[in-house]
Amino acid sequence: MTDTQKPSVGRIVHYVSHGTPVREDGTQVFPSECRAAIVSEAGAWIPVATIEAESFSRSEGRPIRHVEQWFYDDAVTLTVLHPTGSSRHACKHDETNHAGGTWHWPERVS
Repeated sequence: MTDTQKPSVGRIVHYVSHGTPVREDGTQVFPSECRAAIVSEAGAWIPVATIEAESFSRSEGRPIRHVEQWFYDDAVTLTVLHPTGSSRHACKHDETNHAGGTWHWPERVS
């Protein structure tokens, strides 16, 4: 993110979809791609992946998973616009690699 651009509610950004898992032959049913998105919340809590046994407990006979979340100033909650509808995602910023599940500023078109 450049010093002059900061995410704020209503800004248009790109969300990078995860795509479907890569098959043994290297193909994907749906590859990762950029989607238009609207910032609906600036700053976001992002869950930290925890799969250790101690992250689970039981209450009333039901399993409960305790998930740690970290707050990132440059993370956002997005309303992502898909050809068939919309979805919401809290995600971190990635201007360099455009990894699946992240957002970045739209590229300039000349």
